[in-house]
Amino acid sequence: MLRIHFTGDDLAGVRMAARPDVLWETILSFHRLRERRRALAFGEWRSETRARLNGETRLLAALVPPRGYFPDFLTPPEGGYGLEAGLEALRATSPGRLHSELALAATGRTAVSVLPGRPTSPVLPGRLADLAEGRPEAVARLAGALRSYHRAAIEPYWPHIQARVEADRAVRGRALLDGGAGELLASLPPVLRWRPPVLEADYPVDRELHLNGRGLLLQPSFFCRGTPVVYRDTTLPPVLVYPAAHSNAPAFCESGGPSLGKLVGHTRSAVLQAIRYGCTTSELARRAGVSLASASQHAAVLREAGLIVTLRHGNAVLHTLTPLGAALLRGGATAEAAG
Repeated sequence: MLRIHFTGDDLAGVRMAARPDVLWETILSFHRLRERRRALAFGEWRSETRARLNGETRLLAALVPPRGYFPDFLTPPEGGYGLEAGLEALRATSPGRLHSELALAATGRTAVSVLPGRPTSPVLPGRLADLAEGRPEAVARLAGALRSYHRAAIEPYWPHIQARVEADRAVRGRALLDGGAGELLASLPPVLRWRPPVLEADYPVDRELHLNGRGLLLQPSFFCRGTPVVYRDTTLPPVLVYPAAHSNAPAFCESGGPSLGKLVGHTRSAVLQAIRYGCTTSELARRAGVSLASASQHAAVLREAGLIVTLRHGNAVLHTLTPLGAALLRGGATAEAAG
């Protein structure tokens, strides 16, 4: 069980991540790549990704087990600002931290050495031993493997990942506006349970995380499924990575096609404009000046075309733009300005 303990100051310091974190998505996608479940959601993505890989997974597999702890240094906070910022922070990890976290990750997975006059320690494979010593070439090799894996597994799908995370942020933002931080925490996926002043989740091990006035960063993740994730090192800035809200459709679907051809006429353009900042179906009907049934129908066509994402929020549904929908609006605005 994971228990995150809040004070009043921590509730005031709860905040949503502004965007997907590229390294969290990279590492968590590696879990999805190796599992056999969720064929509907990830089967096609796995096939496409494996076809693009070229040995990058060997080093990652040594660092990231199918279950349980993986080193915190793989997902520095700077990953929220992009891949290069995250990799730069990873390359700056101190040798002492590399050694301690790799030793912790290896405990129970490798043999243990017993040397005279020394405490027991896990025996690391050669490539991980070099990394644990902080050798620049080993750290550079890890950064290169992460970059190559990201290029194969994440980069082609980034617009979809952004759309899902943005849709989840819209749901959480509405909850925050409706009822404050408590309502936001209560709105999180069912794997998380808000029992003031403690947020609980089923977890592989017992973990008590006392925020002690530091607040909490909520990071929705496309590839996080089932169990949320926190840093093991409680001295790091507190972050909770949780599964972004998903529909029952396949995780990745092609946008466009015949449905996109239906997107003509002033009414549907007005509907897309009305969804720009997120809205429920009833709000959409009011903004676009159409009936509730018509708003629902227009939203369905836009959703088929990959221009919006629809998620349930309480008794209502919330519509938000995908990157493709936002790009279409920007293009339309440019055309009007030019005309």
